[in-house]
Amino acid sequence: MATYIAKGELVSNPSDNNIGSAQFVYCVATSTAQTVIVKDVDTNTLGEIYLALAGDSVCVEKAPSDTITLSAGKVSAVGSPRS
Repeated sequence: MATYIAKGELVSNPSDNNIGSAQFVYCVATSTAQTVIVKDVDTNTLGEIYLALAGDSVCVEKAPSDTITLSAGKVSAVGSPRS
């Protein structure tokens, strides 16, 4: 199990949100078959991560200006114990 340090408020169902300009974000699906979408400042899609089940989670590294979209999920800024 990984350890994370909370660095901001929880964002529900973010849409093109930079999550407080965080570099690392923790994403959890609240419904089945969700996709985490990461876009750059020019709205180009940089990547997508599939979460198959409610409760599936992933920690994503992004640039501070990159945005996250997760239509049915919760996302928060995190850091490692070393950051």
